[in-house]
Amino acid sequence: MIPQKLTIEGLYSYQERQNIDFFNLTEAGLFGIFGSVGSGKSSILEAISFALYGETERLNSRDKRAYNMMNLKSNRSYIEFDFINHENKLFRATREYKRNSKNFEDVKPASAVFYEFKNGTWEALDHVNAQEIIGLNYSNFKRTIIIPQGQFKEFLELGAKERTDMMKEIFNLYRFDLQDKVSSLNKKNQTQLDQLEGKLSGFETISEEHIVAQKDHLIQAKSTQENLKLEFEKVNSHYQQLKTLKSDFELLSKKETDFSELEKNKETIDAKDNQLKLYQYVSKTFSDDLKEKNRSQDLLKSTEEELKLVDEKWKSLTDNSNRLQKSKEELHPKVEALPKQKILEQDLQLLFYIKSDESGLAKNAENTIEGERFVKEFKSREDETSTKIQNQEQEISGLKSQLISSTIWIEVGEWFSKKQNLTDNLFKETTNFEANKTMIDSLDEQQKKLYLEKLSAEISILKEDKEKLQNQKNKLEVSRQLSHYSTELHDGKACPLCGSTHHPSIVIFEDVSKDLEVLAEKLLALTRQLESLEQKSKEAERLQQERNLLFQQGKLLQNSIETIELQISELEKNFNWKDFSKDNFDEFQKRKSENQNKELQLTTKDKELETSRAELHSIKKKLEKANARFLEISHENLEFKTKIASNKALLKDLNPNDYSGITEAEVQWQLENLKQENQNTETVWNQLIAEIQEVEIKLSSESTKREQFQKQVSDFNLQLEKIQNQLNESLKKSSFADLDAVLEILNQNLDEQNIQQEIQNFRIQFETLKNSISELKEKLKDFSFDENLFFKSEKLFKTKESELAEANKLAIQIAAEILRLEQEFKKKEDLLIEQARLSKRADNLKTMFNLFKGAGFVQYVSSIYLRQLCDHANVRFHRMTRNQLSLQVNDNNDFEIIDFLNEGRSRSVKTLSGGQAFQVSLSLALALAESVQSNAKAEKNFFFIDEGFGTQDVASVNIVFETLMNLQKENRIVGIISHVEELKERIPISLSIDKDEERGSLIQLNT
Repeated sequence: MIPQKLTIEGLYSYQERQNIDFFNLTEAGLFGIFGSVGSGKSSILEAISFALYGETERLNSRDKRAYNMMNLKSNRSYIEFDFINHENKLFRATREYKRNSKNFEDVKPASAVFYEFKNGTWEALDHVNAQEIIGLNYSNFKRTIIIPQGQFKEFLELGAKERTDMMKEIFNLYRFDLQDKVSSLNKKNQTQLDQLEGKLSGFETISEEHIVAQKDHLIQAKSTQENLKLEFEKVNSHYQQLKTLKSDFELLSKKETDFSELEKNKETIDAKDNQLKLYQYVSKTFSDDLKEKNRSQDLLKSTEEELKLVDEKWKSLTDNSNRLQKSKEELHPKVEALPKQKILEQDLQLLFYIKSDESGLAKNAENTIEGERFVKEFKSREDETSTKIQNQEQEISGLKSQLISSTIWIEVGEWFSKKQNLTDNLFKETTNFEANKTMIDSLDEQQKKLYLEKLSAEISILKEDKEKLQNQKNKLEVSRQLSHYSTELHDGKACPLCGSTHHPSIVIFEDVSKDLEVLAEKLLALTRQLESLEQKSKEAERLQQERNLLFQQGKLLQNSIETIELQISELEKNFNWKDFSKDNFDEFQKRKSENQNKELQLTTKDKELETSRAELHSIKKKLEKANARFLEISHENLEFKTKIASNKALLKDLNPNDYSGITEAEVQWQLENLKQENQNTETVWNQLIAEIQEVEIKLSSESTKREQFQKQVSDFNLQLEKIQNQLNESLKKSSFADLDAVLEILNQNLDEQNIQQEIQNFRIQFETLKNSISELKEKLKDFSFDENLFFKSEKLFKTKESELAEANKLAIQIAAEILRLEQEFKKKEDLLIEQARLSKRADNLKTMFNLFKGAGFVQYVSSIYLRQLCDHANVRFHRMTRNQLSLQVNDNNDFEIIDFLNEGRSRSVKTLSGGQAFQVSLSLALALAESVQSNAKAEKNFFFIDEGFGTQDVASVNIVFETLMNLQKENRIVGIISHVEELKERIPISLSIDKDEERGSLIQLNT
């Protein structure tokens, strides 16, 4: 990420809007931000983090963050940050929040919007996820790009798990977490194996032996099939001959029967033929004329009905036309007088305008008198307020001259606070030292009572005495046991010790039971005494260890007391404020309280001055408005007089003097009545003319229709007369007496086509059947048919046909079964091959699962990245420490320091001094930035440091500064925040932040 521009307003100490253009800063490669304590240096980094992530280090959402981040003199906070991400795209992040005008402490939550610069314009994004744009979450952003104050060593001191999680995100190590993927593949592979085994269970009966047996069975079935086929062909030939002869005799018998039925229907067909011919003659002679006659009669009837309707409409329109003409004659006189009425209407309108303008003149005269009184009053108030403001400004100036700068109060207050803290720490450490000394003395007294060397000697003596008594006891135990054995020996009974059955001289032992009891009591007493002494010895050793520990603590406390006393001495030397005494904190507090009271008075006076200025501004605005109104009234009066003269000149018939006693409203009433009357006359006349024209058009149209229908009725009557004459001529030529006989025949409505087809089909069928019977008789004259012989042949045919069909079916079934078995056997072979492949894959996946389980591989890769990061960091760390220290990663992925001044032994990074911790943290940050840049494939990379240089000596500062300067050659951009003046002088370009008492923090570019 490369910053481009930052805008801050109303944030912390930034009251006015401040803009930072990072172009020249980032081009330099190394730049600084300098300012005194509390000037607002760190707020710049916090503004960037908050704009991107809505998070800050100093405050969280529970700390009333919005209220506490907003400048107390501002009602709005605004942050705008432009930057380029690793894809070289330009983005903008904005956040804004406002104060509730009714509740000072109520600050509404920030509204955030992200933009991307495309095609020359800023386009709003549909999200505010900075991680998606930059590729880092907030935690890793403040470890690799912007390192806030107090957290520079965070990455160095992170736990192994947190550091591994960070490495995962920065370097996308999640891609090496393949456990779930391998598990998914393994489950999928096992599912396929299970399905495959299920499929193979259906192929248990499929084998090559079974296929060979079926092929042998097929050969036998085909041999039987061929024999049956020969026998069937011989029987079939004889059967087909008999079947054909039987069919011919049956066909002849059937045709003779059919022909007998046809002969019975011949008379009916001949009668239908004659009826059809008569119908066709009548239809041809009379049908067309009769149809034309009926059509003409229907048209005549419909035309007469339409003529009747037209006559009625023509009469109605004639009556309406006469009525409208009469109304026109009655209205005509009013229409002729209308032009004169229009002139009167125009004069009344002009007279109304004259009356209205005269009213305006009168009203302006009243307003002028009132306005002059208003101006006089506010002129007096303006003079009083101006005098009041001058007095208030003098009072404020006097108070300011008495105030001491808030920076001085803060610096002196910090000095007293530091001294008080050091004094309190000195008292605390001294008290602890005295308590430590008292405890050591107490332990010495206790140790005197438990003299350790004397205890050791007594314990040694008691142990020797106990050993002697134990030896005596052992001897007595042996004697007692032997005495027991001797009393049990008898001739012929085996000895429990040697096994002999002969016992020539048995030793007699004394009874030692009482001696053993005495020894046991002595041993018990001695053991108890020894345990008591050993307990005292342990107590003495514990007291000695505790004393040693207290002694070491006392040394540390003594060193701490000396250090604090030295710090107090140095602090007192640095007290250089002449207006205060370093030994009189109460006087400082008193003067500070007085100064605060004066500041409160000044604030009150400032508010009173602001109120007076606002009041003066308001008065001036009102006076300006009044003067503007005077000028406006003057222009209006001139305009009114001009319009009155112009309108009087336009009057034609009316004299204004005749209407001097009439009001504006009365003139308007006369005008409205006249307008309405003239408008009504025009409207009625125009409607009347339009109705007359419409009626005349309709009347003309209906007259034309009436004449046309009258002509059509006459034409239809002539046409009917002509048709009747033609029908009379046709009757004379025919054998019919009248038209009723003709209509009777035509009413039969015969289906000529179907009847004609029926007659034709009958005659063809009759002749065809007759010829077919003759041919069959000629064909069968030399043959005869035996029914019994045919039945025997048919039975034999069916038997052989059935046997051949069964043989064919069996052969087909066997062949189909062989084909199925061969196909299933091929499938079985393919499934076995696939099973072997999946089994091998299952073994491989199991090995991979064991490799990747528990994110072990990710941890391994993370450790490699961490060691590489450590190697890169050591390049600079060795140079900064003059090869005295080195950084390494142990087996637990924790950082350790190799100390070459102490035989290269390792120690915890927590043992580093403040300056050394800064050096190694800076080296790690640079190495991490290089790795991030390489991973993101960005041309440049940027990070900000907000601390650390104050912990370095002069030589170390030179080495660190040389390291930072060399980064320019590596396309690295580093920004540092510091109050170390030596750095400010050596860095070529920087920002200076000054905190003004009135305007807040102000940013200035130094080159």
